[in-house]
Amino acid sequence: MTQRRLSLFGATGSVGQSTLDLVRRDGAAWRVTVLTANSDVAELARLAREFRPDVAVIADAARFGELRDALADTDIDVAAGAEALVEAAQRPTDLVMAAIVGTAGLAPTMAALAAGYDVALANKEALVSAGELMTAVARTSGATILPVDSEHNAIFQCLAGGKIDQVRRIILTASGGPFRTMSAADMAAVTPAQAVAHPNWSMGAKISVDSATMMNKGLELIEAHHLFPVGLDRIEILVHPQSVIHSLVEYIDCSTLAQLGSPDMRIPIASALAWPQRMATPCAPLDLASIARLDFEAPDEVRFPATALCRAAIAAGGARPAQLNAANEVAVAAFLAGRIAFPAIVDTVRRVIDADAPAAPSSLQDIFSVDAASRAAAQRFVDQYEHA
Repeated sequence: MTQRRLSLFGATGSVGQSTLDLVRRDGAAWRVTVLTANSDVAELARLAREFRPDVAVIADAARFGELRDALADTDIDVAAGAEALVEAAQRPTDLVMAAIVGTAGLAPTMAALAAGYDVALANKEALVSAGELMTAVARTSGATILPVDSEHNAIFQCLAGGKIDQVRRIILTASGGPFRTMSAADMAAVTPAQAVAHPNWSMGAKISVDSATMMNKGLELIEAHHLFPVGLDRIEILVHPQSVIHSLVEYIDCSTLAQLGSPDMRIPIASALAWPQRMATPCAPLDLASIARLDFEAPDEVRFPATALCRAAIAAGGARPAQLNAANEVAVAAFLAGRIAFPAIVDTVRRVIDADAPAAPSSLQDIFSVDAASRAAAQRFVDQYEHA
């Protein structure tokens, strides 16, 4: 069996760790050629010693010396900084796992797509900020974007064998997060510890807070709009607290296909790794008899206005989604740091969007300019909240 080459960007995060868990279980099928991390030198060095990639890259350029010293007795190339990430993305590979959180993952993901490499995309912020640019690059190079988010991976699977022009609706399911039944008044006092305690999924702090505000589902709506071009009016959100049905596709004949599975990110990761085949996972099989019931409800956009804000942003187009994503990253970080209250996260995003309307971006540099300006604006609003 020929080994497939894997470049893993964001190796020390939750998606990266889950990816490597699957690779370990089928080591003969894979050769890891690139490993990257943001700033965790110790973990990156440990993983590099285990998987022996061609290159290990630390995004924090100031930590290059630490990584170099940690791997000095190996033949692994060591690099650091944003340019090194892009160069690593252009190295020959069969699949790139793009799992860097935030817009930091945008440039290497674009570089991999431009080089014609299939990308398993776990970085929703890249597609939200630069969806039109990314999908255009993929079309030109012939690269395939394989969604790793459980919802989009579910849609991808439900579309297998179907035609996009025969789709009537795409339904994104949402758990509703930890505050699904909480009143708006009570949510005003929730803590970061409460917000990161997701009832079903084990995720990083940022994405857990996004789930709590339901901004995560709004960002996924924007992603779905780019990945599955059925029209924004045909993409809906449905709250499903058990997180068993990961999304649904309804066809014009009124057949509705759903992808079900345990809430374990290794399932969609395995789907992307093995595509167009399947691979075994150690995940728990779905036991519907023990689950016993599946519940559904419409999203409450009064208590959780983030989804409506995201729908309006992608409908307006242009730079709006990039503004929204940048402002949200700043606001979530401020909340986690105890600087602003929970409701101020979405309020900050709205204020940034309302304050400016930059021209539609036509290049990565345009995206980065909008991102920087939006972050600065969000920081000003955060300061106002903090000193009010």
